[in-house]
Amino acid sequence: MESNRVAAAVTVFGAYGHTGRFVVSELLDRGLTPILSGRDADKLRALAAEFPGLDVRPASADDPEALDRALAGAAAVINCAGPFAETAPPVIEAALRARIAYLDVAGEVEAVADTFADFADRARDAGIVVMPAMAFYGGLGDLLATAALGDAPAADEIDIAFALSSWQPTAGTRGSSQVSRRRREGRRLVYANGRLELRTDAAPTGQWSFPAPVGDQAVIGEFTTTDSVTIAHHLSAPDIRTFMTVEAVKDVLAPDAVAPEPVDERGRSAQTFLVDVTVRTGSTRRRAVARGQDIYAVTAPLVVEAVARILAGRVKTVGLVAAPGEIFDAHAFLTALAPQHLSYELGAAETRG
Repeated sequence: MESNRVAAAVTVFGAYGHTGRFVVSELLDRGLTPILSGRDADKLRALAAEFPGLDVRPASADDPEALDRALAGAAAVINCAGPFAETAPPVIEAALRARIAYLDVAGEVEAVADTFADFADRARDAGIVVMPAMAFYGGLGDLLATAALGDAPAADEIDIAFALSSWQPTAGTRGSSQVSRRRREGRRLVYANGRLELRTDAAPTGQWSFPAPVGDQAVIGEFTTTDSVTIAHHLSAPDIRTFMTVEAVKDVLAPDAVAPEPVDERGRSAQTFLVDVTVRTGSTRRRAVARGQDIYAVTAPLVVEAVARILAGRVKTVGLVAAPGEIFDAHAFLTALAPQHLSYELGAAETRG
């Protein structure tokens, strides 16, 4: 379905957070008007001083009337406020009442799985798009896997390997991770045998040959991210294997980990990333790769590109809880982000005997 209409106002819930600020700036760059929302009125006013003229609408996740006011007149809402196990359900409920698109940047595997499970019927009845995890984790890997598969709906193997030069977690990442670990009681989540499984054994380790110049790196396997939920929602594969460079895991788990520090005019940190996705169907293998700077900063163009496409009607369907590869042309989406926000390479299919 296609339309030339793009409504201007997008509520950003948690606008003053680390990722929320990137989202506000990206919306303005795209000609959309952010409505600043979140529970801390003082932080909202301070943010509004940096962006004069923007509407400020304080709201907390446990106040339905305030959420309704925050979404009034908006065409979509982007939820940047974690922990998403706590904020996603009430903000989605508000979006359903307003009949506007909902997107979030959740990194909590369980919260994203809950969104897909709990809101499918309601999104269909309201005729809106609900899109969780439209971020570096969840959205980007899903788009890469979808692009690599092309028109195929299934694969025999899907592997996602992340190479981060470092990983300085935000306060939001640390808070969401704590909530997620408590829900799992310290166990690991793994997508295997066509479903998410909880495991208590040690995660496997090994080597991954990343494209140059990263090269061979020590990785931890079964480092499950929200990509395992978004991909599995619309693509069939018995196992979705995820790998993270060992040094990045050490960084994010360090008790003295510090928040990202800006190094350029866009506020990005010096962190670089490479996401290497390979899919195999029979004897045919294909690789899709994305490179860029700052996993938090790149979330903003990912989620704002999604909002813009939804509002313009550049989607395959509405009325569902969706992964990005399910309703967008994945190759066109990723190409649209290059080269300003990331580099994207889709390799030729290789057949092995």
